[in-house]
Amino acid sequence: MIVVAWRWKLALLGCIATMLGAPSTASAQQPARRGLKVYISADMEGVAGAVSADQLLPTGFEYDRFRGYMTDEVLAAIAGARDAGATTFAVSDSHGNGENLILDRFPADVTVIRSWPRPLGMMEGIDSTFDAVIFIGYHASTSNIAGVRAHTLSSALLTEVGVNGVRMPESGINASIAGAFGVPVVMISGDNVAVGEAQKLIGPMSDAVVKRAISFEATATMTPAASQALIRQTARAALGRRGEMKPFVQKTPVQLDVTFKNYRPAELMTYLPSVTRISSHGIRFVARDMVELSRFLEFVTSYEAGLQP
Repeated sequence: MIVVAWRWKLALLGCIATMLGAPSTASAQQPARRGLKVYISADMEGVAGAVSADQLLPTGFEYDRFRGYMTDEVLAAIAGARDAGATTFAVSDSHGNGENLILDRFPADVTVIRSWPRPLGMMEGIDSTFDAVIFIGYHASTSNIAGVRAHTLSSALLTEVGVNGVRMPESGINASIAGAFGVPVVMISGDNVAVGEAQKLIGPMSDAVVKRAISFEATATMTPAASQALIRQTARAALGRRGEMKPFVQKTPVQLDVTFKNYRPAELMTYLPSVTRISSHGIRFVARDMVELSRFLEFVTSYEAGLQP
């Protein structure tokens, strides 16, 4: 009788648990949904406090400190994304020589893309398995009259880059590459001009404005600790509302217009049969898709006849 009564009580408790929504044994054995996979493209001009070559080039007296701040801002984005359920990360070191992020500061489960050239440029490693893209430390375009250290891809070579007839900042080009794989950009950090430019073009992504542009080399900035706290908070919120952001997709074939600072590059580029000269300093290339466009841009900004090895 004691055994029978105990079995009856267990059966009754099981029924109550089911009614209250407790998972059944069968559902508990189902594989859990995978964590979110996040791609982070990181530049340095948009990092809190960065304004000049003193911070942005290896020869600058503050460079070592600011590569640390750049690393800290990326780590803050990773922490915020983890808070929202992300478990897999790829980080593109997209500034200067591509060797800025301090590798031993990163968790073992983060993949870092370094150095150049790369077929997908600042988005190397992106593919359709990612759930979201985050831009950290971004700046405004060379076509913009404001913005700290505003330029597009190469401050030394280019004065304008256009895609399908629209002037593009790096955020727009990179969002278009992500869009070709069906991945939305959910967040950007940088100065107020870079953030506003990206949101107007790409959509109302979450933003962490860590400084306000005063001029090309002057800013009113948050402290590193404050900027990192804001970035973590914003990344967490951005992943939570990722369903609101759609991939930024370009119509194909994709028309690329590039304007050089100097005359001769435009002249010589038209020796390639696929390139048309559209002005004294400008060329046009029509790509099958954003992947081909990215490879062409990498060639334009990286090729030198005397490259070694």
